Amino acid sequence: MSRLSSDLRPSRPSVLFSRTDFYREEFLKQQRYLAQQRQYYSARAIQDAEKAITRILGQLEQLCTRDNADEVVSELLRKIDVLTGLSAWARPKNLH
Repeated sequence: MSRLSSDLRPSRPSVLFSRTDFYREEFLKQQRYLAQQRQYYSARAIQDAEKAITRILGQLEQLCTRDNADEVVSELLRKIDVLTGLSAWARPKNLH
């Protein structure tokens, strides 16, 4: 196999990198939205949520290597979303 063709083959790390980047951006969105909602929560609630997001971001690459990565990371996103309500804000409203 030529060097060129082997360089064009998709590799597992690039798939992992893409998944990690996707989830990183989702958690960063939650973090930005949380900052916008600061006035509605106690300082302690904001601090705890920011700490959790920071911890998750620090462990994200490791989490994404797990066999059940999508399940685990999606559950973490749902838990953060309960506080921020970002998905409810982004969800289109049905008007009848």
